[in-house]
Amino acid sequence: MWIADKWTDYELLDTSDGERLERWGSFILRRPDPQIIWKNSATHKKWRQADAVYKRSQKGGGEWTKNNLPEQWTISYGNLKFNLKPMGFKHTGLFPEQAANWDWFSNLIRQADRPIKVLNLFAYTGGATLAAAAAGASVVHVDASKGMVAQARLNAQISGLENAPIRYIVDDCKKFVEREIRRGNRYDAIIMDPPSYGRGPSGEIWKIEDSVHELITLAASILSDKPLFFLVNSYTTGLSPAAMSYIVGLTVASKHGGAVRAEELGLPVTATGLCIPCGASARWQANKDV
Repeated sequence: MWIADKWTDYELLDTSDGERLERWGSFILRRPDPQIIWKNSATHKKWRQADAVYKRSQKGGGEWTKNNLPEQWTISYGNLKFNLKPMGFKHTGLFPEQAANWDWFSNLIRQADRPIKVLNLFAYTGGATLAAAAAGASVVHVDASKGMVAQARLNAQISGLENAPIRYIVDDCKKFVEREIRRGNRYDAIIMDPPSYGRGPSGEIWKIEDSVHELITLAASILSDKPLFFLVNSYTTGLSPAAMSYIVGLTVASKHGGAVRAEELGLPVTATGLCIPCGASARWQANKDV
C-alpha cells in the first residue's frame, strides 16, 4: 500500500460504522464511506463535535445536514494550496490519498534533468497538475467539467503557479486524446483518474469497465519516444490493482520496457494507527526501480 502520510492540514481522525471523521485544516467533517464496515469501540471524541455531517438520502445523493463550514477555505500540502468547498456529492474538491502519487512523480520530474510534458486526464481540481507543475513540468490539464477546471485555475493561483506552463482544457478526455493522435502531439508522462461513471460535456457516457482499456491504449500511443511515467488511478471496486497493472503492462511496458507496479492507496487513521484503503493506482516508469 502507498500511504499518504505527510499531510499536516489533513487528518483522518477515525473510521467507524460507514463513516470517516476527518480534519480538513481547522474544520471537522463526517462523511460516508461504504467500505468502512467495522465499528470502532475506541470512539474519537470529535465524532460529536463535527462542523459538518453528510447524510445520504434514501432517494439517492445526499446533503450536508449539519454545516457550520465557511463557503470555502484553504489547506496546504507543502507549497501547494487547495481551495475546498463542501459539494452535494459528499466531496470537498480534493482526494488527500493522491498525495502519495504526487510525491512519487514529482521526484521523477525533478530528477529527469530535461523538460517534461505531462498530460493530466480527468484532472478534476488540479492536485496532480499543480504537483507536476511545481516540480518543473509543463502540463495539459483536461476535464469535462468547466466548474472543476475553474477550481483548478484558482488552486494554481493561490499556490503561486498562475504563471506556470499549464494549459487548461474543458473536453471529453477520450475525444481529446483522439485529436492529439491526429495532431501528432506527444507527452513524456500521462496521468489519468477516470471516474467509475460519468458524462462528457456533450452527454457522452463513460463506464470505466467498458472504456478504460481503450483509453489507456489510446493514451499510450501519444507517449514520447522517451517517456518518463504513466499513472492510472481507480476508485472502482471491481478494477483491482492487478487488473490495472496488467492493462498498463500490455499497453505501455510492452512497448517502452521499464516496470509496472500497482498498489492500493492508503490513509493513516489517527485513532487506531492503522491505514484504510482509498482506491488504487498503477504506476509505470522508464527506470525499473519503481
